[in-house]
Amino acid sequence: MTNRQPKDRSGSGENFISVKTSEGCSSVVLVCEHASDFFPAEFGTLGLDEAVRKNHVAWDPGALSVAEHMAALLDATLVAGQVSRLIYDCNRPPDAPDAMPQRSEIFEIPGNADLNEAERSKRVDAVYTPFKTSLQTAIARVSSPIIVTIHSFTPVYNGASRSVEIGVLHDTDTRLADAMLTLAPRYTQADVQRNQPYGPQNGVTHTLKEHAIKAGHLNVMLEIRNDLIQSAEQQKQMSEMLAPWVAEACVQAGAEGVVQCKA
Repeated sequence: MTNRQPKDRSGSGENFISVKTSEGCSSVVLVCEHASDFFPAEFGTLGLDEAVRKNHVAWDPGALSVAEHMAALLDATLVAGQVSRLIYDCNRPPDAPDAMPQRSEIFEIPGNADLNEAERSKRVDAVYTPFKTSLQTAIARVSSPIIVTIHSFTPVYNGASRSVEIGVLHDTDTRLADAMLTLAPRYTQADVQRNQPYGPQNGVTHTLKEHAIKAGHLNVMLEIRNDLIQSAEQQKQMSEMLAPWVAEACVQAGAEGVVQCKA
């Protein structure tokens, strides 16, 4: 079994770490951009109370645990953000308005209102750039890398219920997503949908475009409804279902690297 140690905790602000990388030996690189609800002291609370800072708008509840379990099963590298996406959303480029959103779902974000260029640049330098560099480094050390990003989403958004339970998302490269969707009935009875509850038109495929599509790497983004991964047991079960599904889909999509699942 691979000794999974955090290899790269680069990206320090004065008092915080913005990204953590745990190395694996397979070709799979898992990415969890919204793993944390941490608000570094140097950026404050953005004027939000604790309930909002723990809300899904600040992070992806359950996603990190699922990603960690999947990384163990797939012997995959895992790159995980360590800062709330309300400080900076690492799945957005610096020029995107929602990289530092002034509003997220029903919540106004006072600390993101009217940021000047210097304030925006400080967050880019402290959070996004180290994340981007760490992910580039992780991908570069892997043979024939396969990029899989792990997210969770709320079952009710702006008052509307969502029936989709697992979203399989892609941008212009559909190879791995197509394979996963074809194989879905073998692995789950969940409501699995393509490019739901978000899609490229919502700007959610930045990591795929920046780190996979440009280089021709197989890639997919997985969205899991967060009521399905609330408990530790649910998170474990979800990972044990997703890991072999991803592994078989990689083979079906023609992956050239090393992909195997211990589940």
